[in-house]
Amino acid sequence: MGRIDQETVQRILDAADIVDVVSDFVSLKRRGANYIGLCPFHNERTPSFSVSKSKGICKCFSCGKGGSAVNFIMQLEQMSYQEALRYLAKKYNIEIKERELTDKERETASEREALFAVNEFALLHFEHNLLETPEGVNIGLSYFRQRGLSDAMIKRFHLGYSLDKRDELLQEARRKGYRDENLLTTGLVGRTDKGEYYDRFRGRVIYPVFSISGKVVAFGGRVLRKDKPGGKYVNSPESVIYSKSHELYGLYQAKPAIVRKNKCIIVEGYMDVISMHQSGIENVVASSGTSLTEGQIRLLHRFTENVTVIYDSDAAGIKASLRGIDMLLAEGLNVKVLQLPDGDDPDSFAQTHSSSEVEEYLEKHEVDFVKFKMNILLDGVGDDPIKWSKVTSDIVRSIAVIPDDISRNAYIKECCYSLGVDEKVLLNEVNKSRMAIREQEFKRIQQEKTRAMNSGQQQPEQQPAEQPEQPSEAATEYVVSADIRKSTNRSAVLEPFEKQLLRYILKYGMVTICDRESEDGSEDPVSVMDFVEMELAADEIEFTTSAYKKILDMALSLRERYAEDLSAAGERAMEKRTDEWIRGEEAIRLEAITMDDIKLREKKLLEHCDQVYEDYLFDFSVNYVERRLSSSDDSEARDITAELVMEKHQLSKIHTKFAHVETELEQLTQLLPRSIFELKNAILLCDIDDVQEELKHEYSLQSPDKFRLKEIMERLGRMLQLRAEFAKRMGERVVTPGVKGVNRSRK
Repeated sequence: MGRIDQETVQRILDAADIVDVVSDFVSLKRRGANYIGLCPFHNERTPSFSVSKSKGICKCFSCGKGGSAVNFIMQLEQMSYQEALRYLAKKYNIEIKERELTDKERETASEREALFAVNEFALLHFEHNLLETPEGVNIGLSYFRQRGLSDAMIKRFHLGYSLDKRDELLQEARRKGYRDENLLTTGLVGRTDKGEYYDRFRGRVIYPVFSISGKVVAFGGRVLRKDKPGGKYVNSPESVIYSKSHELYGLYQAKPAIVRKNKCIIVEGYMDVISMHQSGIENVVASSGTSLTEGQIRLLHRFTENVTVIYDSDAAGIKASLRGIDMLLAEGLNVKVLQLPDGDDPDSFAQTHSSSEVEEYLEKHEVDFVKFKMNILLDGVGDDPIKWSKVTSDIVRSIAVIPDDISRNAYIKECCYSLGVDEKVLLNEVNKSRMAIREQEFKRIQQEKTRAMNSGQQQPEQQPAEQPEQPSEAATEYVVSADIRKSTNRSAVLEPFEKQLLRYILKYGMVTICDRESEDGSEDPVSVMDFVEMELAADEIEFTTSAYKKILDMALSLRERYAEDLSAAGERAMEKRTDEWIRGEEAIRLEAITMDDIKLREKKLLEHCDQVYEDYLFDFSVNYVERRLSSSDDSEARDITAELVMEKHQLSKIHTKFAHVETELEQLTQLLPRSIFELKNAILLCDIDDVQEELKHEYSLQSPDKFRLKEIMERLGRMLQLRAEFAKRMGERVVTPGVKGVNRSRK
């Protein structure tokens, strides 16, 4: 596999819509100019994950993760930069042009990529066996036909068949160049105690398991021969690309329907999912015969808050799986339960009923989980007080895990009525149970910390609940504490000022901020980036923070291709202008009555179309630098760009209803020069401290050099005079500093 060439990379980045990409993994809701949803990187019940369509960036303001569409896919799916680009290219049907990898690049190809590649090979191999080989058609395909599956469903879920031969897959994989260790890791082949290899899934129909992004992470195989040794099902082992507790069968195929219906139906097995899809009920996933895990529940919660769990009529099986429902409640989901008629499971019920009949049955028979649990547990209890007590305690535990106070109190009232228990008694028991849950969680956390300390592991840093909107308060505070300056190095002191200046470059780098008179008397536009470069060069200033310096150089280099990209943007802007004109002309043709009315409407339409054209180009310039660097192949540049340009808060519509509030962009002519002066002022303060230390050192000598003392004092005087000039320009009141440092206060 080669490396994607730069032209193709740019096409992918231009096509990727951050809202569209994130929506494949998170259910988003519009809030002002942005979108919000539950963060896919950590467990939360209140949305803190923000997506900006205009900037092409997402960010969680709780855990801090996010970035461009590429960065989002890389972090969420644990992909490399090239893998993420290929994922987006596939999503947007972009043909990939490649160049040959260097030897070093081949050596550093990730293990994950190799495992995904071998699974993709196996998927195609199993599909070929099912449809193209006599054994596959006669045994595997016949089985699926017997189960009532259509060709469309077989294709949609990529069902397959593994030939009943000891090492047929292994030999074919070796011929294709796949390594034995990767086949072993993914579980496609096994190895005996004698070291002999064999195909793990031989003689079975195959159900591939897809990740939420559509990559094959595992396989499930069902045996068809009754005399075959071993269990009915064989599944892939866990690996670096597959964690059973974090995958749900069918979620990749079901997620559009889950988001559309704002509801997910949970069933047990592979065939349950496929048959439900075939009947037209597509918002269905399976836990694959295991109890639900926290990882699976959090995965679901990204897309919906509403869950219906379907059970067959086996009461023993229902009681065994009630714990998973409690976990759904604890996650804050709205849970309902549906019990099918005697003798039916989701597969058979879907096969024998039409789509409308299935949906109608769902609507009529799904019930609230707590009521369902009460009915199940109370069945057969009779008048036995001990059994009644146990049932009540069990139901109390379910109510106690519900995080929402209002929902929890509503359930308490309902249970009081159904169980005949005094409300105060039940409320007291629920509170006791909640306290016990908190204590258990606290103990668990403490035990994990203790184990980590005993094993010498470093504890992960706790993420702050919120991060400030601006990169740093110090970036807007040009008053720097002398004590802080003396306790840190120059780079640490200047970092917040460099960060704020870099933020302006990333957000507005190509925006024209002023004009400069050229030699021929004409005026040339000066961008934010040009202005900063000239100001820093005039005083020979370079960023001291290496990461910021690198990103600044990357931003400055973008000017070389900006004109070409702006020309292409101009063509797109003209297309939008033309579309607006055509739509407007059609409206005028249908609505205008008199010739004067036509002329007036056409004049307004022309002004509107011109404004559309200008707005598109202006937005392109505003977002140019951040869009390019937030999708750079440099991970540090991506992360820092996303951190600096994404803003958490927006002005309320109520706040701006009666008055125009100036935006940062509108104030840029004042903010940018001030930010530059703040950086220069911070540098000067560092220089003053250095000279004062030099002066202190000279005085500490037994025989100070008078000429050197005079030279140092003159230097210090010039610096203090310059400091006073800076203070006037920034509106500060200056107190003459002594040897120990500078004392300053605002007006």
